[in-house]
Amino acid sequence: MPSAAQRRRALTVASPSTIGEECYVNAGGQRIRVNVRHGTGVPLVICNGVGASLEVFDPLVERLGSTVIRFDVPGTGGSPTSILPYGFPYLAWVLGRVLSKIGVGVVDVLGISWGGALAQQFAFQNPRRCRRLVLVATGTGLFMVPGRPRVLAKMATPRRFSDPDYAASIAAELYGGTVRAHGDDVARLFVRQLHAGSKIGYLHQLLAGAVWTSLFALPAVRQETLIVQGTDDPIIPVINARILHALLPHSRLHLHSGGHIDLVHNATELAPVIDEFLSEPGERP
Repeated sequence: MPSAAQRRRALTVASPSTIGEECYVNAGGQRIRVNVRHGTGVPLVICNGVGASLEVFDPLVERLGSTVIRFDVPGTGGSPTSILPYGFPYLAWVLGRVLSKIGVGVVDVLGISWGGALAQQFAFQNPRRCRRLVLVATGTGLFMVPGRPRVLAKMATPRRFSDPDYAASIAAELYGGTVRAHGDDVARLFVRQLHAGSKIGYLHQLLAGAVWTSLFALPAVRQETLIVQGTDDPIIPVINARILHALLPHSRLHLHSGGHIDLVHNATELAPVIDEFLSEPGERP
């Protein structure tokens, strides 16, 4: 475990956030923006969806009791773009280095959508460091059941994160769930992002997801896992959650009537589900 002096040398203070304390951590050749909101229990690491910066999860973090660690992957939010493309094994290793440099050991990990793949990879690579896993609106990667091509085409560029009017116009078709009646809420949510990120960074994320699968490794995962999935998710059909549930030996499935980003848009309903799971006594088998 690094000393307090070593941790101070590892961190370059960033602009303060309205929720939590922010810093930059140099790890694995990357400069990663990190936000820590202190709470109770085992720290929860949140892995963002494609193109999303950590501010998007403010509505969820406000309602969780755990200490929450968020970060921007290279090329999103406040983290500079990686010089080279990367894969999930490398990014999971970088995340581990980041946690070590800020003095954090065992964690719970939550991943949504693209971030669900990173969360799975982190659990594979760190079986003793990852206590519990929460997978939200995600799948097994390359061999998952995809959403409709017309819907997925709208995710080919990061425009929805930088153009609020465009985000509002496509929100219902893209995200489903509670967003269908509140498209303008998505525009306001994405305005929270201080930086939309770079197009190259977005492309790197898409490439990482295009060549990765967890399908054959899931039966070996020992962590207790909560799978949260909306039944009205145009991006990730609900069958993917059922596949994860069937393959993960210590998983439970929580279905709700919402869509792809109800975790933040309807955090009032879903945050207690996550809090209850993380606060249950006992360790993984």
